[in-house]
Amino acid sequence: MVLWGPVLGALLVAIVGYLCLRGLLRQRRPKEPPLDKGPVPWLGHAIAFRKNMFEFLRHMQAKHGDIFTVQLGGQYFTFVMDPLSFGPILKDAQRKLDFVEYAQKLVLKVFGYRSVQGDYRMIHSASTKHLMGEGLEELNKVMLDTLSLVMLGPTGPSLDTHHWREDGLFHFCYNILFKAGYLSLFGYTKDKEQDLLQAEELFLEFRKYDRLFPRFVYSLLGPREWLEVGRLQRLFHKELSVEHNLEKYGVSNWITYMLQFLREQGVSPAMQDKFNFMMLWASQGNTGPTSFWALLFLLKHPEAMRAVREEATRLLGEVRLEAEQSFEFGALHRMPVLDSVMEETLRLRASPTLLRVVNDDQILQMAGGQEYLLRSGDILALFPYLSVHMDPDIHPEPTAFKYDRFLTASGSRKVDFYKAGKKIRHYTMPWGSGVSICPGRFLALNEMKLFILLMVMNFDLELVDPDTPVPPVDPQRWGFGTTQPSHEPQGRLFLEAS
Repeated sequence: MVLWGPVLGALLVAIVGYLCLRGLLRQRRPKEPPLDKGPVPWLGHAIAFRKNMFEFLRHMQAKHGDIFTVQLGGQYFTFVMDPLSFGPILKDAQRKLDFVEYAQKLVLKVFGYRSVQGDYRMIHSASTKHLMGEGLEELNKVMLDTLSLVMLGPTGPSLDTHHWREDGLFHFCYNILFKAGYLSLFGYTKDKEQDLLQAEELFLEFRKYDRLFPRFVYSLLGPREWLEVGRLQRLFHKELSVEHNLEKYGVSNWITYMLQFLREQGVSPAMQDKFNFMMLWASQGNTGPTSFWALLFLLKHPEAMRAVREEATRLLGEVRLEAEQSFEFGALHRMPVLDSVMEETLRLRASPTLLRVVNDDQILQMAGGQEYLLRSGDILALFPYLSVHMDPDIHPEPTAFKYDRFLTASGSRKVDFYKAGKKIRHYTMPWGSGVSICPGRFLALNEMKLFILLMVMNFDLELVDPDTPVPPVDPQRWGFGTTQPSHEPQGRLFLEAS
């Protein structure tokens, strides 16, 4: 009789020993970046990194300079912090830096979706066809009508027009943007009231998953939290199933196009359900938080609020909150003040991490002429929030909100920014860049701009406590798209009479 306990114990010790030995044996080779393996074998710097990624990387940059390799949970990450050296990484003419491999592993873990050949290119093709040009204009109209429906309710104003309404500003923005985006992309039934109730219930479940998401990615959940994640995944797979899609009207052409591709590739309905969950997250995980920060910054900076309202009134006249309203969507492309507000908000609060798997040993030449050897199997990483958005050389007073930072003296869009006297191409990178740039960025930006316009043109807005400071960022959210606040300020709004 085999004593499986001792056998499995010995096997576990052997595996752990191997992993620790692998970390201990790694040495810096000639021309490689500075290597910092951290205080704990195999784990390396994982605990400090996960606790506060921003502060950790700032410390590492001060210690090692603009390029360094750190060990995080048995994997080695090389961070490049000099934005003037980003070009070869983002272009990757030799195709030795693979974004797709890492992304496929992540979406399998987080959403349960197993990629098929060509689906990454398909998503970009679908987005080019349906989230740009005429396809984008069509979705803009749907999004505006749905935003109005969510704000007014199915039978008229759902917000009391005779009393001020108080709500957590983050919850208010996230709730509206999620429901509008969900209904616009994944369709609706003939019962609008039921649709809104179902969207509200789904939002509450989405927020539960959202709160667990950062620690889920890092595998730091407790036993009960792992069970909760499983429950939430199953719920979203069911609610977003292709079977339910057949019962709905107005499923967006974007979603329809992608599901058609998966069907043609022989992907099972169950895996298509998981794909839908991934697309819901990709499309709705950042628009609500970004809109919250934009609205909060406008409330804290009255001069910015006035400038946005004046621009909107001049170009659009009255923007009324009503069903089936007429709207000149072309004006969204002629609003440099609102564009600057959004770009400044994203600069201050969007913190994506750009990751590439190094497929073969290769040389990276930095802007200053230094050459570094990148080791095959490592992950090359960029964190533009620290290296670009918060660089005082590129953006003076980087922590301050300046609504006109991206405006020229003549009021047009400013695109000329410099570092060390050299014009820099990537002066903000909220959507990523290169092969990993967000394919839905134009829809997301228009959705947020429509929401801000409806809010500032139809509501009296104020903070319950006008002196409340802008809350700091929840440190768990660094590196996961748009950050979220550590606590929620209370807002007060009053729907103006039509």
